[in-house]
Amino acid sequence: MARTDRLMRLMDALRRLPAPVTAARLAEETGVSPRQLYRDIATLRAGGALIDGAAGLGYTLTEDPALPPQSFSRLEIEALRLAVESLAGIGDEDLVRAGRDALARIVATLPERQARQAMHAIMRCFLQGPDRAAPQVDLALIRAACWDEQALLIDYLDLNGAKTHRVIWPLGLSYSDQSLMLLAHCRLRMDYRVFHVNRIAAASRTGDSFRPRRVALVRDYADAHREHGHSGRR
Repeated sequence: MARTDRLMRLMDALRRLPAPVTAARLAEETGVSPRQLYRDIATLRAGGALIDGAAGLGYTLTEDPALPPQSFSRLEIEALRLAVESLAGIGDEDLVRAGRDALARIVATLPERQARQAMHAIMRCFLQGPDRAAPQVDLALIRAACWDEQALLIDYLDLNGAKTHRVIWPLGLSYSDQSLMLLAHCRLRMDYRVFHVNRIAAASRTGDSFRPRRVALVRDYADAHREHGHSGRR
């Protein structure tokens, strides 16, 4: 796990768990050894985090009183909970988990009255998972390649049954009940393509970067889509 992700997970645990939180519990939550946990606590303190406690006593995160608490209207709170619950209908367990963790962090920083409202929201979403084939490749790899603007080498089976081996610049993912699609710039065809993710048989990073072109490429694709009303070949 990257150091930044580990420290963020530690801060999340300090916010979510009842204080004081033992070092053993924090180490379990962040997936590190107790020795590494103590080093991470020291790193957060050096970065300005107000963390009370010590080994053997447990730790408490004290939010900076100079910062105003987050505030949302009751309808905004309901919308946030509803949005997170609706993620179950996307069929991506990592996204569901990320949404729940993010909501827990938000609720933990709300004033007491609004935190109660969040815990007693009246709106619920009971979407079932989508009716589509599961991906054969790791979605985390594709998401990371999009974020990092790193080229991917993929094995793809198109809708006509033809198998291809190509390099793409992955730009973004889109979800629906029937499909999970990857927008990319195909270096074989030198044009935009929209791939069915469940038809990608294998994917790996090439080590080549196309940074900082992703935003411009997505913008150009969107402009062309609006002008011509097409979504690219698959």
